[in-house]
Amino acid sequence: MAEAEFTIIDSLAEIDPAQWQALAGDNPTLSYAFLHALHETQCASPRTGWSPRYLILQRDGQLHAAMPLYLKEHSRGEYVFDHAWADAFHRNGLPYYPKLLSAVPFTPVSGSRLLARNAEDRQLLARAALQVAQQLETSSLHILFPDEQDKQALAEAGYMLREGVQFHWENHGYADLDAFLATMKMEKRKKLRQDRRRVADAGIHFEHLAGAAINEEVLRFFYSCYVSTYQAHYSKPYLSLAFFQCLLAEMPDNLMLVLAKRGETPVAVAFNLVGGNVMYGRYWGTTEFVSGLHFETCYMQSIDYCIRHGLASFEGGAQGVHKMSRGLVPTPTWSAHWIADERFADAIADFLSQETAAMNDYIDELSEHIPFKAPQK
Repeated sequence: MAEAEFTIIDSLAEIDPAQWQALAGDNPTLSYAFLHALHETQCASPRTGWSPRYLILQRDGQLHAAMPLYLKEHSRGEYVFDHAWADAFHRNGLPYYPKLLSAVPFTPVSGSRLLARNAEDRQLLARAALQVAQQLETSSLHILFPDEQDKQALAEAGYMLREGVQFHWENHGYADLDAFLATMKMEKRKKLRQDRRRVADAGIHFEHLAGAAINEEVLRFFYSCYVSTYQAHYSKPYLSLAFFQCLLAEMPDNLMLVLAKRGETPVAVAFNLVGGNVMYGRYWGTTEFVSGLHFETCYMQSIDYCIRHGLASFEGGAQGVHKMSRGLVPTPTWSAHWIADERFADAIADFLSQETAAMNDYIDELSEHIPFKAPQK
């Protein structure tokens, strides 16, 4: 095997898209088009506190492995919260930022962060990233939402693991949405159908728009709803219209929008990504409040689409115990961490040990309240 050569790049424009895609696989959030759009539209850029420092492994000039890395000046847009760690550093007169981060910006979707064809290169990346963090003299290195293969490689390389939870739906071969609902306990099914009826009684119907069916007008309506959702929570959106326009132009087959309408007037919309037999729920917004509309647009319609198109699962995004009532079940997620200062590393390791035990208990407790008649096989 040719000798591995590691380099750091600050733009995916330096990489052949086909070579990147061969490593990224079918997870749309890791695709060249998705990541490059984040950078080209300046959503994830030095201006917004995301400075790309991609770690690249080449042999004979060919891309063999890669790791999306960023120098971060803050902890926003990550969905794994380390603000208490940053505060502890600052209270002791030590800088926490910049830190080094491996993640898909603004995207709490699990997937590979050590993009490699084999376990050996995966391990090389995990260890090389530690060297990069030391060379850059960062306080820490964080890998967010790695998949199971990465999790194992990172643990073997000495990273500390942190457990979280999301809520995902699994398709057990349901013939249609009614077949899925029939698996629920009677009181849960009755409440869910009441909620759905209220949306229908409000005159709302739905369209599922995928690929070429999504036009600029629909995309602009989605974006106006996306912005208004952030404004309702007194915050600014991370992503620009230009970013979503890039996705529509470069990867339309990975997009699916649920459009809620009253007559011909759009009322609400949910934005999903699709790839690798999985749907990822990402954003939603509405122009008015209708009881049950959020649940119906984001979850029930997306589940219905998955059943109709034979998709294996639907990941409902970050947080949200309320999603369980729609049949999404608690699913562990992970992050991995390295802290340069041994004193803080020891303290955080002790914290994570306690937090992991508590998280496992929490997931077990949640699992006792899933809405199904009996554990599914």
